[in-house]
Amino acid sequence: MNKHQLKKQILQKELQIKKLHLHQSSTDFCNQLYNTLILEKAILKKELENHEKNYFIEMIKGVLPSKKKLICDYWKK
Repeated sequence: MNKHQLKKQILQKELQIKKLHLHQSSTDFCNQLYNTLILEKAILKKELENHEKNYFIEMIKGVLPSKKKLICDYWKK
């Protein structure tokens, strides 16, 4: 999928969630459907985030050593 399709699907999921939230009743079916839509939206957002990543920068970050911060470093002045 491309970025445009992912963004469109995310918007559709948000609309479905809003509609379901307005008509939400105490039935298990509505709760299950609501949770499913939230999960699908999160998956689509993660896919979009992965499409927007710059893999060249990610590779450089992986090669360069990063300074690890210890808990005791927070109290040093």
